[in-house]
Amino acid sequence: MTVAVERHRRDHAAPTGWAEARRLAHALATPLPAEDVPLAAAAGRILAAPVRAAVPVPGFDNSAMDGYAVRGPGPWRVVDRVLAGRTRAPAPLAERTAVEIATGAPVPAGADRVVPYEAADRRGDTVWAAPSDRRHIRHRGEYARPGRDLVPPGAPVTPPVAGLAASVGLDTLTVHARPRVRLVVSGNELVTAGRPGWGRVRDAIGPMLGPLLTSWGAELLDTRTVDDEPDRFAAAVAGSLADADVTVVCGASSVGPADGLHHALDLLGATVHVDGVACRPGHPQVLAQAGARWIIGLPGNPYAALVAALTLADPLLAALAGAAPSEPASAPLVGAPAPDERHTRILPVRYAADGLHPLPGGQPGWLGGAALADAFAVVPPGWRGDGPVAVLRPGR
Repeated sequence: MTVAVERHRRDHAAPTGWAEARRLAHALATPLPAEDVPLAAAAGRILAAPVRAAVPVPGFDNSAMDGYAVRGPGPWRVVDRVLAGRTRAPAPLAERTAVEIATGAPVPAGADRVVPYEAADRRGDTVWAAPSDRRHIRHRGEYARPGRDLVPPGAPVTPPVAGLAASVGLDTLTVHARPRVRLVVSGNELVTAGRPGWGRVRDAIGPMLGPLLTSWGAELLDTRTVDDEPDRFAAAVAGSLADADVTVVCGASSVGPADGLHHALDLLGATVHVDGVACRPGHPQVLAQAGARWIIGLPGNPYAALVAALTLADPLLAALAGAAPSEPASAPLVGAPAPDERHTRILPVRYAADGLHPLPGGQPGWLGGAALADAFAVVPPGWRGDGPVAVLRPGR
């Protein structure tokens, strides 16, 4: 089959629906292997094993309030003071005695309850208080006992999860590896710094996608720019597979004379799962697989590339990191665009009291609307203002 015939066939193949493309990108990938990382490096990762308590919490009976630990009916004679940080147990309390105690300090054996300062009346070494059913004592193992699973696999490591892990005696967590991603930006016309001359274009995709992919949990290896010569382009894609779990190719996913991604995929013998998505902008998207490595093809226009990244890269990276697919929020869209019977449209929008308002500047080659947007509205085919629409936000 000639290259021209192959391009014609691909150009006329039925594109994948937007929702289906996004589903496939998550469903086809499996999580990367697990690794143990220090708590300080675990935030944002996805648990591959549960957070399991190594020690009891609390580790000893301790006071939940500042006040007096007392035994028996009052009044009580104050015999000692106990502060947090003590490394040996205080002497047991005798009947009708008390110790002044700080929050978190160990409670003496025999104590019935802790009387908070605000509920106590002290004169000299004697304390009075009204009877109460509230004990204000946290007992050993009350919150967690050793071996108890506290957070399940698949949960993200949030700052509270890291803090919880530390509180139960853990120094590391078992998480899925971060997907290693490389950007390959193609185009003879691109410049990466300064003011572009006539016939040249400043690359906007690399500076945009690098931080976006990182916010989705990727480890960005580097960004490489290549020209449109087919063999050099194919060599750049093949070389990236040596160490990148995902190669994101920008600017070569269509079927024009300078678009070499399909040629590179043919040389690799890659399996193409998605070749074109029925959305505007961002139709020429590609999701392919070469062994355990993934290739995502994005359009060369910057807003179209952003839409395609939201469509394919976000769910694929989530799956590789072991995360569940993100569920978009929904909201009413004010000022419905003209109906499109075949395509999902991704519109930059701002939030207002009555719903989402579309912004101007959503053309494929312009990031003006996206730069001012709070989010992106997903308008399904045939939508005529009947019901809310899904809402995407860059970053997780």
